[in-house]
Amino acid sequence: MILNTSYNNKETRRKIDDLLGKPFTLRERIKRKGIGSPHMPISQASIQIDNLLKLDNNRNVCNIEMRPNGIILGFRSLLESYGLIIPYYKLVLFKGEAETYSVHMDSYRVAITARIKDKSIHKFMKKLMEAKASYDASVAGPI
Repeated sequence: MILNTSYNNKETRRKIDDLLGKPFTLRERIKRKGIGSPHMPISQASIQIDNLLKLDNNRNVCNIEMRPNGIILGFRSLLESYGLIIPYYKLVLFKGEAETYSVHMDSYRVAITARIKDKSIHKFMKKLMEAKASYDASVAGPI
């Protein structure tokens, strides 16, 4: 679901916290060596997101914030901030071509360009894949 996160709205914050869990504490952020991504250029997006991105002429970039039960993929359009709220159980990550990562949830899709020299993006996407795998393992339980 796409939510407008520009304003400090209690209802929006409650929806996000119910779906993804409360934000990590400072101690957990330090332990994880950060929970946020650098700015990542968007190369393609699904029609819902693309319609928002076409409203202005700015460079289309996004960032990702990790939460205990999912991620928030944030982007801006005009003067508004939007967040694609993705729980881990609906998150699908693809490492496509040599320089492309693709984040999917239901009918939403965002393709991110990460050149070889963008080591911070590659490092963050690896951390995100590991977090999703550990979440899936904890939900599945012991074998």
